[in-house]
Amino acid sequence: MTAGTTALAGLSALGLLVAGCSTGGTGTRDEGEAPRSDKVAHATPTPSASSPAPFNKVDPVRLLKADPKVSTRVKAQLKPCTKSEYPIDVTYGHLTGATGQDVIVNVMNCSDAVGLGAYVYRASGSSYDNVFTAEETPVYAEIDRGDLVVTRQMYAPGDKPSFASSEVVTTYRWSGGANGKFAQQDQVENDYSKAVDGSGTSAPAPTTP
Repeated sequence: MTAGTTALAGLSALGLLVAGCSTGGTGTRDEGEAPRSDKVAHATPTPSASSPAPFNKVDPVRLLKADPKVSTRVKAQLKPCTKSEYPIDVTYGHLTGATGQDVIVNVMNCSDAVGLGAYVYRASGSSYDNVFTAEETPVYAEIDRGDLVVTRQMYAPGDKPSFASSEVVTTYRWSGGANGKFAQQDQVENDYSKAVDGSGTSAPAPTTP
């Protein structure tokens, strides 16, 4: 009985001591953020198993010159603007399926970057097949969430090169698997305001008869 009473008294005193220390405090929050261990701070992130593979770069000039679907007009204007810089934009992505890669090549002129032609090439083993061609100047193609989006500027008589009257944006989607093709999904036309022509002045108000 004496030993039991002594043990209970010791536990009660310990409980009072803990309660007294915690009264009015906030625990470890009073000491600030706990320091991070060196192991966590210097840990090297592990690459994700689903990380996409890098795209294989192509020589777009060589691709265009060897392509019989590229018109003679575009090939004649396929010249470098400087010593070795061609007016070409290249986009890599996936348009025709999850496997392989697709390449969009936009050809422009050097003077005002007007689009002369837009082409989509599909990887086929070690070569590339032309699966889309648009040469209605000015034209530009790009990838938007897996779809092919082609923009054409529309000019009315008297329009300046940098201020078209409107633009037509057409969205295409690949269908049919390996032997498929692009089918039009949507088309939007945007008419631009004539109030401002880029010179900093508004267009004259119409006269009243």
